[in-house]
Amino acid sequence: MEKNFEHLAWTKKSTEHIVKNEWIDFRETVYAFPDGTERGHFYTFTKKNFVVIVARTAEGKYLCVWQYRQGIDQITCEFPAGGMEEGENPLDCAKRELMEETGYTSDSWTHLIAVPTNATVCDNIVNIYFADNCIEVGEQNLDDTEYLNVEVVDEEELERRIFSGGFQQSDHIMGYLLSKRI
Repeated sequence: MEKNFEHLAWTKKSTEHIVKNEWIDFRETVYAFPDGTERGHFYTFTKKNFVVIVARTAEGKYLCVWQYRQGIDQITCEFPAGGMEEGENPLDCAKRELMEETGYTSDSWTHLIAVPTNATVCDNIVNIYFADNCIEVGEQNLDDTEYLNVEVVDEEELERRIFSGGFQQSDHIMGYLLSKRI
């Protein structure tokens, strides 16, 4: 039975675009709360939707990529992922990103989930896919801002990294855990 929680909604009173360009739309908004009081300094942003690919080889190993992440100022281990181009289908994006970042492809794709990346501050969506029986068919074809290395790891090593904090993208971890349910 669906419950009605509309009485919890905030009402936008004003929004100022602090930075708006091809990469981000960063905003400050003033809201009226359900009790009528107003408060500002709520920051939100819009970025591109993107995909994450939990990629497993025909041998049962996982494709990981190592790359620098400026948000935490660290080199991280994660799954292949990337931003969707305007009008691009999420599955087509996932196939393109897997090939570009790793040189691998797959004929076995399962959509795991489409979910907001951080509903508190951001309105973009991540589509997470499981690509099984991946095979290497070519070379990496990286974007001009991508510097990454591919590593093929067994499941035991992947789980060790995940559960020890050595795999630092939460949506990637969620993808892995969801892939275990299919």
